[in-house]
Amino acid sequence: MNIASAWRTKKQRYALQGEVCPDCHQAIFPPRDVCPHCTQPAGPVHTMSGRGEIFSFTRMFNVPEGFDSQRPYTVALVKLEEGPMVTAQLTDVDEGQVDIGMKVEMVTRKLREEGTDGQIVYGYKFRPLMTA
Repeated sequence: MNIASAWRTKKQRYALQGEVCPDCHQAIFPPRDVCPHCTQPAGPVHTMSGRGEIFSFTRMFNVPEGFDSQRPYTVALVKLEEGPMVTAQLTDVDEGQVDIGMKVEMVTRKLREEGTDGQIVYGYKFRPLMTA
């Protein structure tokens, strides 16, 4: 991810900023020009709560370049409280503790380093819910 791309997507990656369709009122993440539910123009901006529950998960052993130092890790499909589903790495949890339906919350963490200069890429991960 180059610096320009990181800058353009920072609100999505650090604050889970999406949209709510003004027509059908469905939450949308990531932001889109058109609502995937009703095909009307999407908007306005909406910051998701960052809370949700694990819908599905898997353990990654064969990982993409840049993630070797984290291998193995758990990736989950998280259903946000507002409705959208996001895929993200889990953090701050042992693999034996992960269950479908587990309540989780979004946190900003280092994803990887890339390029010859070691640019650090941050983004969202999910951890077990710490607060009620």
